Amino acid sequence: MTQPPPPPPQQPPQGGGFGPPQDQPPQTPPPAAGPNLGKAPEPGYGYPQAPQAPQTPQAPQTPPPAAPQTPPTPPQGYGYPQGAPAPQPPQAPQGPPGYGYPGQQPGAYGQPQQAPYGQPGYGQPGYGQQPGYGYPQQPTMPYQPQAGHPGGGKKLNAQMLIIVAAVVAIALIIGGGVWYASSGKDEGKQNDTAGQSGGTGGTDDDNGGTTSGKEKAPSDPSAKVLFQVPAPEVKNDSTVVVSGSWLTDKAYVKSGIAQIVGYDRDKGSELWKLPLSGPVCQASRHVTDDNLTAILYQPAMPTKADPSHGCSQIALIDLDAGKKLWTKTVKTGDQLINFDNITLSGKTVAVGSTSGGAAFDVSGKLLWSPKPTDSCYDAGYGGGEKLVAVRKCGSYDQRQLHIQTIDPKSGKVISEYKMTEGIEYASIVSTNPLVVAADVGDSAGDGSGISDFFSIDSKTGKLRTRISAPGEQFAARCEGITRVEACNLLAVGNDRLYLPTEEHDGTGKYSQTNEIVAFDLATGKQTGQRADAGDGYTISPLRMDGGNLIAYKRPPYDKGGQVVSIAGGSFKQTTLLQNPASESVRDVETSMSPEYSEFLYAEGHLYMSKVYASKRSTVREKEYLAVGFGTS
Repeated sequence: MTQPPPPPPQQPPQGGGFGPPQDQPPQTPPPAAGPNLGKAPEPGYGYPQAPQAPQTPQAPQTPPPAAPQTPPTPPQGYGYPQGAPAPQPPQAPQGPPGYGYPGQQPGAYGQPQQAPYGQPGYGQPGYGQQPGYGYPQQPTMPYQPQAGHPGGGKKLNAQMLIIVAAVVAIALIIGGGVWYASSGKDEGKQNDTAGQSGGTGGTDDDNGGTTSGKEKAPSDPSAKVLFQVPAPEVKNDSTVVVSGSWLTDKAYVKSGIAQIVGYDRDKGSELWKLPLSGPVCQASRHVTDDNLTAILYQPAMPTKADPSHGCSQIALIDLDAGKKLWTKTVKTGDQLINFDNITLSGKTVAVGSTSGGAAFDVSGKLLWSPKPTDSCYDAGYGGGEKLVAVRKCGSYDQRQLHIQTIDPKSGKVISEYKMTEGIEYASIVSTNPLVVAADVGDSAGDGSGISDFFSIDSKTGKLRTRISAPGEQFAARCEGITRVEACNLLAVGNDRLYLPTEEHDGTGKYSQTNEIVAFDLATGKQTGQRADAGDGYTISPLRMDGGNLIAYKRPPYDKGGQVVSIAGGSFKQTTLLQNPASESVRDVETSMSPEYSEFLYAEGHLYMSKVYASKRSTVREKEYLAVGFGTS
């Protein structure tokens, strides 16, 4: 890459160290043939090796975007040096490259002094973890996206991924934060996760494309800024979780600091405001047909004396009325369980943790909760069309993950796939078809949480195929440590997996670009379909639209971003939205990215929002919590 990376998103460092130790090779079946993009990578593929663009007369293709809200300087022992010697034990997953080592000043890729309000410290007693579950000796951190040039670039070496988490967990009293990938809305009724299936595909037309997509290209795709929501004020040197955004027929809904607000989709005016007793910890990406969703939040606002009250409150939210329908908690003995993740499938709200999983009907009825006698526990669930549990059994060094498709009403296991022993973490990319991601043997080498995808038959529990996805070639990311649905920059539909490649040199001088390619979930092989971003652009899948793929193109320095529909058959691209190229608008747009922000697109409207709010440590241009774009 030719340009220096932008300042980091307002997020804690990325987790790593997925899977078994490096001296334990994976025992899974041989992967399918490795990716082949149909051409040899150009020089500098994914590596920041090209020289800097001169100031004149040749303008760089992609200048540094407007800075996301950079967290304050980290405390001692918090940051991660890039290429520096690893700290001494204890060992645990490391953050992303470029994150500041202790002592760096704000703006130099520093980490927050305090972890975001909204999550308990992972691996700490009293935060939902109990002895006997075989949780790792070293507490781990949730995945967070890497700062850097939009779309990726060379990532961290696997050897650097397994450090300092025990120290970090102490520093992060509240633990990591919440990060949600781009998610979409289909007919105003349901937000599909970035990796959720959009259906089995539509009817091919004469050109090989599908006609099943509901998003139609306007006569003029030129868009304008509809509204901007100012970033909320943070009164101390903390970072507060503001994760969660949804679309309904009438409203764009976004989490703020201990509140959820509904905005007019076109004007941005407030339609309703729902106060909460404490910050949001996690938010489901899924929405029921009658626009209900679920969140986890704290029972009170954190203070310096008590920086976390735990993520114990489970709530069902009516996105139309702007009301909280109920709040529930779950106990193990006399202790409230603090949950790590939340999802929604049908009329079931499911939450997971290292103390086990629980579920409620939308009526508020408890469906199941952790059993003290269980030797295994439901670490988390994937929702949407089906409900899938990631159930952990065994001790940390002999872990076995059971991927279970379960009945959302009773919790009864319908099918089960047992992953190879030693894989510690797995992410649910899609529940229908069932696709799981894992970093087998820490072989990804980039902190992405993905070395392989597993395509599983949800009816029988049998492995259909395994797809190798080397980290140096593909840009998709999953956390898997605590939030099993936290995957982005990928999509599943048409019984295919759509992945973006890492950035590589474009045809123009100093330019970078990438592509989206497709894998067949039955064979594990590439289909030969390929969608080019275009010189200077970086393309990322957002969601499925029936048999078509909706993708966002992050722009070069002199253009606005785009939303395109990619036909499931021909892979022909149709522009749905074209943002303004003016510098002021572009600065706001490029302050957010599919890597570390929430993106929603539907019916000619594109909404971008941040997932953290923090006190600004330097005087910068005005920052925004959310921005909406729309076509005429």
